[in-house]
Amino acid sequence: MKEGTGFFEKVYEVVKMIPSGRVTSYGAIAKYLGATGSSRMVGWAMNNASKIDDVPAHRVVNRNGLLTGKHHFPGTFVMQQLLEEEGVDVKEDQIVDFKRHFWDPSEEL
Repeated sequence: MKEGTGFFEKVYEVVKMIPSGRVTSYGAIAKYLGATGSSRMVGWAMNNASKIDDVPAHRVVNRNGLLTGKHHFPGTFVMQQLLEEEGVDVKEDQIVDFKRHFWDPSEEL
């Protein structure tokens, strides 16, 4: 990460590294950035990320695999549709087999 980069930009840099077909959580990103306990701040960063073309915001969910950010996308099921296009099954707004799809930046990067 570049020195002097703001927190939101650091969040976006991590999100850009999430592989297709994988998901991570707000808390996992916060922990990776050395800001354990700042899950909400990551969530705030993600609120507008669906409007940033190169940030795959649909790959960030809550710690239980719930699509809590879905209302920040331009349609009711856009987040789910994007995940399903990548091979991630979603039932009732929750990732099916969340552990299998989970990508932990602290372990992967």
